[in-house]
Amino acid sequence: MTAPRIYPFGDSALVCEAPAPATLACQQRIWALAEAARDWPDVVEVVPGMNNLTIVFDPVRVDLEARAVDLSAAWDQAVGVEARTREIEIGVRYGGEDGPDLRAVAEYTGLTVEEVVRRHASAQYIVFFVGFQPGFAYLGGLDPALHMPRRAVPRVAVPVGSVGIGGAQTGIYPAASPGGWQLIGRTPSQLFDPTRDRPTLLEPGDRVRFTIAEIVQ
Repeated sequence: MTAPRIYPFGDSALVCEAPAPATLACQQRIWALAEAARDWPDVVEVVPGMNNLTIVFDPVRVDLEARAVDLSAAWDQAVGVEARTREIEIGVRYGGEDGPDLRAVAEYTGLTVEEVVRRHASAQYIVFFVGFQPGFAYLGGLDPALHMPRRAVPRVAVPVGSVGIGGAQTGIYPAASPGGWQLIGRTPSQLFDPTRDRPTLLEPGDRVRFTIAEIVQ
């Protein structure tokens, strides 16, 4: 695997950024590096991202140049962590008002609406990382036939629970917000609840399957 770029982020953090594209193997290595970094002295926070890892240190005690050397060595030694065995099913109502872009995805990909839904629901996804907003999981494993660019003009408001496609990934909006992903359905599952012991329904490494609750043409 190509060596990552390691650079400072402010005066107390380092970013380890692997080259594109995003792959499961790369994410597994990021997870392994994150686990190791949490045990380092003077570490305040460890934030895994897509193809990257940000480590925040105690600004009073850290020597970023020395830690950058340590981080590079740790990357070389990291052994990918396998995805979690936890599997979660999420029911989706596809199309209609819940999936206003479903037909556009079908037209872009050259597939029927039914085939788009079948392919989307038949794949097994893995949570690469959680970000953008609390509980928003970026899911790897989307059928290449369904890859589609984000909307040229993002929506001002995307309803909570919306399931969308953005490039080579699929994801679920845990809260109403602006967004530019292609919306193909919606789920009643609650992706984020701060009152739960585990506030986010999905966590990095989880395996996810979508089930078809309904298809509206």
